[in-house]
Amino acid sequence: MITIKNRFIPFGTYKAINLFGLVFTKFPLSHSELNHEKIHSRQLVELLVIGFYLWYVVEWLIRIIQFKNLKRAYFNICFEREAYANEANLNYLKHRKWYSSFRYLKNK
Repeated sequence: MITIKNRFIPFGTYKAINLFGLVFTKFPLSHSELNHEKIHSRQLVELLVIGFYLWYVVEWLIRIIQFKNLKRAYFNICFEREAYANEANLNYLKHRKWYSSFRYLKNK
């Protein structure tokens, strides 16, 4: 995973965005934030990149309809739920089972 510090990406108030395994950030990231992005990188590999982004967008759109709130929709995407739930566990990826993201599909 390569981290690229720049002034433009990510947009808005997000600290980082993982695009095809490249992490773009405006600020230095903590160990847990880096771990969060590493979890996303593993998810990308599992779903062969395109599958990850397709699932992400479709689930996000469904969650927007469901919650009628962009922020709540984002935090309820299964990939985000897994990454946020395990970002502080720096050993998580050593023991993580394949496709663990889908365990986080149920609503919060």
